[in-house]
Amino acid sequence: MTIALIDYGAGNLHSVHNALRKAGAEDVVITADADAVARADRIVLPGVGAFRACRDALVAIDGMVEAMNAAVRTRGTPFLGVCVGMQLLADAGEEFGRHDGLGWIPGTVRMIEPTDPAIKVPHMGWNDVTLADGAPALLEGGEAYFLHSYHFDAADPADVAAVTDHGGPLVAAVARDTVIGCQFHPEKSQRYGLSFLSRFLEWRP
Repeated sequence: MTIALIDYGAGNLHSVHNALRKAGAEDVVITADADAVARADRIVLPGVGAFRACRDALVAIDGMVEAMNAAVRTRGTPFLGVCVGMQLLADAGEEFGRHDGLGWIPGTVRMIEPTDPAIKVPHMGWNDVTLADGAPALLEGGEAYFLHSYHFDAADPADVAAVTDHGGPLVAAVARDTVIGCQFHPEKSQRYGLSFLSRFLEWRP
């Protein structure tokens, strides 16, 4: 089973690669080749930093978004987006202006605005992951590591697979069909994160 880990300059690329290997993946290909992504059995999109910068870097790779759409949305290849890689699944992001996302899961990525002014942004550190009704089996409740200032505001509550709380509820994971995205960093979430990645490798949505 080949795992395509998309290389578009994301800062957490190699740490996600190492975590996938520790979770049991034997054939992880770090690639910016759209054809390699199209052929892969599973696809992982990492990401840290600003929504626009990540989106522009991904779009700049010739044929990459088209290959992702064909593999995931047409053929049903299992897909995991991590942190900003999850946020890019949205229709748009509002960081440094409004910018288009992939539009795979309806919603908008907005700045975190806690109801309690004592709550600091970014949301950083360990926090609970609480499953929503109908969450896919590869997700489990527990504690994971978060680091983000913007959050996924899903248009359809049915797409929310898990939530956390930081001065109000925030989406911790989204899921639709063969696509799952996690706002937490599995590569920084120790046993919880490795267990999640291991289940992703076995996921049969």
